[in-house]
Amino acid sequence: MKKLFLIGIKDLKLMFRDRAALTFMLLAPFLLTIGMGFVTGRFSGGSTGISDIPVVIVNLDNNQLGNALVDLFNSEDLAELMEPTASSDPEAARQLIDSDQASAAVIIPEGFTRSIIPAEGTMFDPNAVTPEAVKIEVYANPSRPTGAGIVKAIVDEFVSRVEEGRMRGMTSIVGLMQSGLLNPQNAEAEARALFENVDQIESTVITLKTDTQGAEAVEFDLLAYFAPGMALMFLMYTVSYGGRSILAERAQGTLPRLMISPTQSVQILGGKVLGIFFMGVAQVGILILASAMFFQVKWGDAPGILALILAAVFGATGWGMLITAFAHTPAQVANTGTVVMLIFSILGGSFINLENFPPFIQTISKITPNAWGLDGFTTLALGGTLKNLTEPITALLVMGTVLFGVAVVIFNRNGLVQK
Repeated sequence: MKKLFLIGIKDLKLMFRDRAALTFMLLAPFLLTIGMGFVTGRFSGGSTGISDIPVVIVNLDNNQLGNALVDLFNSEDLAELMEPTASSDPEAARQLIDSDQASAAVIIPEGFTRSIIPAEGTMFDPNAVTPEAVKIEVYANPSRPTGAGIVKAIVDEFVSRVEEGRMRGMTSIVGLMQSGLLNPQNAEAEARALFENVDQIESTVITLKTDTQGAEAVEFDLLAYFAPGMALMFLMYTVSYGGRSILAERAQGTLPRLMISPTQSVQILGGKVLGIFFMGVAQVGILILASAMFFQVKWGDAPGILALILAAVFGATGWGMLITAFAHTPAQVANTGTVVMLIFSILGGSFINLENFPPFIQTISKITPNAWGLDGFTTLALGGTLKNLTEPITALLVMGTVLFGVAVVIFNRNGLVQK
């Protein structure tokens, strides 16, 4: 055990003596994190959260449901999230979006209410003409996808709840009529009563939490997403660097000399793997500590951070060893590691949130330690603790174990660990 540990420490020391490696492992992700901070407004006085989303409301309906949606956007619950502006001209509202003056325009067409609530006397009339469905238009600004997406989500949820209430109410009325508990002559009056309070939907579509005791814990800092994203991206380079050193030592004759020493081959390979693991932990730990010191990023629960770092590095090290097992030269490890680093960073959400990807891409991303690591760091940034990290930590540990097992089989087949 002592020899294994000493070999790992030796490799860690060698890494810190390699200036080129340190530049790529520490300086590059640190500078990219700073760049992300400026892009997102983190260092320029901008808000680190989502608030005051400008939206233009055009209410051509001027009826019960149209007015209810306008009231929703102007409600106290959405006061901090939305910044609505009223307009009567749909084309003018679209031009505001095209000129990037708002995130989205919500255009409520004339007849929206009547398309959902039939006119009096026509609700149960088989000869009445059913009005065509009228849809609300959300004219989104492509340069503000987050704000536009939130506006669309609010509108979709509002319409969904109204339609759900209408269908549930009509089903109840028909059921009462069929069971004889409701006189058909009174059916329309009872059904219309269901819509009297539709503009006072219980439980607003989005309710912002204002618990002052937990406010600091759930305030999300964008750097708490981008900083680990960059660290996890370059973590794949680090584990590839460690794997490359194994093949380099074999080519230089250092590894064969270790093999003929009174040291078991499993200790030598285990020490090399432990060295790679130490490199990864040092890299991610230093970057997180630096972001906390220089950028005041609040990472959250300390035990959760430590456990997540160890699990993420373990999973990434498994990939590093698998790449090394298949490669024949240090150059192959370096080239393959760079490609894997870039692919995993994209699939894992280091640059773009995984929610913006199609479902099948989100499924494929689960093979990357980046996706699971970012999931855990986001949970911590939103106030989670170690007990909330069971899924990502378990996935990373299983990933590392399986990859290590496959790598050892290939190492034995290739004779790398044989004396």
